[in-house]
Amino acid sequence: MSSQFDGVSVVKRANVYFDGKCVSHTVLFPDGSRKTVGVILPSTLTFNTGAPEVVEINAGRCRVRLKGESGWKEYAAGQRFSAPGDSAFDIETLELLDYVCHFG
Repeated sequence: MSSQFDGVSVVKRANVYFDGKCVSHTVLFPDGSRKTVGVILPSTLTFNTGAPEVVEINAGRCRVRLKGESGWKEYAAGQRFSAPGDSAFDIETLELLDYVCHFG
């Protein structure tokens, strides 16, 4: 996992979800792709996906349950999980979670 993105644009307006429990910024790449970089405060949230997502954990710990699955899987810094498009996932952040979300 890279520690920085070079040659990108950042949307200045923050994406604020779930009453401020999740805050991110959108990063735009020259090839037209986008990612978000953000944090999630300790909470249990449900995210709906349009495009497939890969969530890269920079710091913190969480548990994730993909739509249609009964069990939770735990992830920590240095790990990532994938969620299919047109779906959803539950995430329980056990401490402040610093993440990058890759779309597509």
